[in-house]
Amino acid sequence: MSNKKSELKQWEREEISKGIYAYEKLNKIAKRLGRSPSALTREVRKQVKVKNWCYSATKGQEIATLNRSRRGRLRKINNNQALRDYVETKLREQWSPEEIANRLKIEYAENTTMRVSHETIYQYLYCLPRGELKKELMASLRLRRKRRLSRASIHARRPGIEDAVSISERPNEAAERIIPGHWEGDLIVGKDRQSALGTLAERTTRTVLLVPLKKKDALSVRLAFARAFKRIPKKFAKSLTYDRGTEMAQHKLFTEETGIKVYFADPHSPWQRGTNENTKRFYELITKQKIAINS
Repeated sequence: MSNKKSELKQWEREEISKGIYAYEKLNKIAKRLGRSPSALTREVRKQVKVKNWCYSATKGQEIATLNRSRRGRLRKINNNQALRDYVETKLREQWSPEEIANRLKIEYAENTTMRVSHETIYQYLYCLPRGELKKELMASLRLRRKRRLSRASIHARRPGIEDAVSISERPNEAAERIIPGHWEGDLIVGKDRQSALGTLAERTTRTVLLVPLKKKDALSVRLAFARAFKRIPKKFAKSLTYDRGTEMAQHKLFTEETGIKVYFADPHSPWQRGTNENTKRFYELITKQKIAINS
């Protein structure tokens, strides 16, 4: 009897093809070959998805050979020194993988070898062998997860923001930085996520306000940001662009209290709030992510 875990041989694929042609059921063919029915089902479904199968042994062998050639293939980052150096440099500067991937498209618009997705960057990081390089680069990630989570699992746990107004509805004067008064906001989270500091950056003048926070829940953030904006003349406080963080869940109450409309960036799009992202990264580098909150 063949080892059920080993790859199918050419002659076995020929037997599968003959059996299907003779209208034999897969479990009968599997029993004759000493294989599990599920192994044959997986093999056949690589070619077809419907019950009236027309299986080709030759094509099955070609698919197996192609898959074998791909095993152990180096990721694009591993195989491109210039790309790897660029990614590692930006990670050390605390750029997110999403920002790096999008910046590559701009800087190397004509060079497709210098393109990589943010998911590939994450995979590169998490697959690095243990050592100083991995420790250094992983420390640059804003979310210190030990493994990469799927988007589905992240969104399943993350509550949405009710009545969020998309950034696409923000006035053109804000997008084009023509008139001051349009701000971007975010949080810098301290060591062990025990403290936080609010950051507000004005898009035109690049003015920055740091907002001390006792807590980082929606109520605390709303009250603290509202107090900060009260110190600004109304003509310079027109809108606030934020990410999808739940600390801004009380945005409707914030707008009622301050008259400042809140717009939300698209998911996974930090470049839409580039002024604040760069500001936040600057302060994170200065404090080395050890934030002292003095209320």
